[in-house]
Amino acid sequence: MNIRQASQEDLLKAKKLTEACAVGMQELGIFQWNEHYPSLDKLQQDINHNELYVFEENNQILGIIVLSEIMDEEYNNVSWITPSEKNLYIHRLAIHPDSWGEGYGQKLMDFAEEFAKKLDFKSIRLDTFSLNKRNQKFYEARGYKKLEDIYFPKQSAAPFHCYELVLKKNSF
Repeated sequence: MNIRQASQEDLLKAKKLTEACAVGMQELGIFQWNEHYPSLDKLQQDINHNELYVFEENNQILGIIVLSEIMDEEYNNVSWITPSEKNLYIHRLAIHPDSWGEGYGQKLMDFAEEFAKKLDFKSIRLDTFSLNKRNQKFYEARGYKKLEDIYFPKQSAAPFHCYELVLKKNSF
């Protein structure tokens, strides 16, 4: 098992993985991802900014995660726990449906949290779909605090819950 920064050669594999996830979630009644998101352009930007990481085994990409220092404008009005400086943002965590339940999401989050600690980030921030109860339990079990809701109308009329994990207790 290996987690590494994605290269251009990974783009189409990452897109296929997110499409499989979208279908898998829809089959469970979770309409979080669709034909608009995540787009090929968005994944290309993730690679261009060196923010996309892949989790692979036997040259097969089983998962992806985006680690970014850039705060999306949708997050501007959220009352975060820590100041908005030196925070890591997690986006597009995805595990291929064939590998759901095998702990790979935990491994990617372990990687992200170690990455954030090594680079001295104050906190990790993310959002997850309000109708994806499994994801909410996943993050809350890891110590993430649920904050306010934001909306992505192209994805869903339902809100997305914001979460934050404070890494440096004296940072606010």
